[in-house]
Amino acid sequence: MKPLVTLQRGKHLVAADRGFATGGDLAARLFAGGFRRVLDRIDAGLAEGRLDATLPDGSMRTLGGRGEGPVAAVALESWRAIVRIVTSGSVGWYKAWTRGEWSSRDPVALFELFSRNAATLGETGRAHGPWKLVNRIAHALRANDRRHARANIAHHYDLGNDFYAAWLDPSMTYSSAIFAEPITGDEPLEAAQARKIRLLLDRLDLKPGQRLLEIGCGWGALAEIAARDHGVHVTGITLSEEQKAYAERRLAAAGLADKADIQLVDYRDVEGTFDAVASVEMVEAVGQEYWPAYLEAIARALKPGGRASLQLISMRADLFDGYAANADFIQTYIFPGGLLIEEERFARIAAAAGLEWRDRKGYGRHYAETLKRWRARYDDAVREGRLPAGFDEPFHDLWRYYLMYCEGGFRGGGIDVSQVTLVKR
Repeated sequence: MKPLVTLQRGKHLVAADRGFATGGDLAARLFAGGFRRVLDRIDAGLAEGRLDATLPDGSMRTLGGRGEGPVAAVALESWRAIVRIVTSGSVGWYKAWTRGEWSSRDPVALFELFSRNAATLGETGRAHGPWKLVNRIAHALRANDRRHARANIAHHYDLGNDFYAAWLDPSMTYSSAIFAEPITGDEPLEAAQARKIRLLLDRLDLKPGQRLLEIGCGWGALAEIAARDHGVHVTGITLSEEQKAYAERRLAAAGLADKADIQLVDYRDVEGTFDAVASVEMVEAVGQEYWPAYLEAIARALKPGGRASLQLISMRADLFDGYAANADFIQTYIFPGGLLIEEERFARIAAAAGLEWRDRKGYGRHYAETLKRWRARYDDAVREGRLPAGFDEPFHDLWRYYLMYCEGGFRGGGIDVSQVTLVKR
C-alpha cells in the first residue's frame, strides 16, 4: 500500500521572493569592508531607544542609547545579514533570519525600535541600487489591475478557511480589534472584534430596510451583525472564493440568507446605488495607482448624502515616499500588490471624488495587541496540532515573522490603523 501523500500548503508564500533580490554571498564579498560603517549609520540613526548587538566575532556593541525608547537585542551570526538589509531592506533582513544569519530574543522589540526611528534611520534599512530596481519591477508585475487582483487576493486569503479558523477568534475577523481602554489581557478578542464592527457601523446611522455595500466582506462577520442588528440588506463583495463560500454558509446558518448577498466581484464592477458603504482594511490591497478608482467606486455606489465608513492602515506621512519606492517584506511575501495609505493624499483624492473626510480616529495600539493575540493563538494551534495538514515549519516561521513584524510596526508608530467616515456631497 502506498503511503498517503500530504499536499504542502502555503509554499507559494515561502517562495514568494522568486524574482526579488535578497542580497547574499556575492554582495557579502563585495561589501565586506563596509560592515562597521553600516553599524555606525544605524548607531547615528537611533535617536530613541537602544540596540545591544552581538557581532559575528563575539564582541558586543551598543547602538543608540541616547534617548528613551525600546531596548532590543540582536545577535549577528554572519555579516551577510548586514549586507542583506543594506542591499535589499526588509526583504533581505527576513531572508537573513531564515538563514540563521541573525537572531533576537524578542524580534517585536527590534521591529518596534526600527519603526520608532524610521525617519532618522532614513534609507539605511531600505533596498539600494540594482536590488531596489529588481524588487520594484518584481512588485510592479503583481500590481492590482483586473488581471492580477484576484490572484493576489487568492495568494493570501485562499490559504484555506480551515487554516484561518484554527487561530482567528470564533468570529473569523481578520482585521484590527478595538479593545476597551486601558488595554489589558483580560478582554476576549472576540468581544473586541465585535466592538470594532459596532463602532464602524455606528458611523453609518443605518436604518432598517436600507442597503449596505461592504467592499471586501471577509468571512462575513460585519455582514452578519449589520443584517441582524440593524435590519439592513447587505451586499458583500470579495475576490476570494474561500471567503465567499464561508460567508454564505455563515449567513444561512444565522437565518439571514434573505438579508445578504455575497458576490465574487471586483470593487470596480459594483453596480447599483446604496445607502451606505463599509470597507475594513481592504484599501491596503488596492495599490496607490488604484486609489482614485477605489474612491470613485465608493462615490458612485453611494446615494447623495450617503456615508461610507472605512478602517484603513496608514504609513506615517514623513515615511511614505521612501516606503512606496521600495517593495518591502509584506509586499513580497504576504500581500502582493499591496500598499499602505498615506492619509493626507488619500483624503485629497476622496475630496476630488466628492467624498468629505470626517471623524478620523486612530487605533494603532489596538492593532499591536490584536497581532500579539493572533501570534499566541497561532502558536497554540501549531503546538496542539490544530492547523490543517500541509503547512510546514518554514511556513510557520514566515507567519510568525509576519505577525511580529507588523506588531513592532504599530508599537513603534511608523504605521497606524484608523476609522474614518466619508460623506458623499
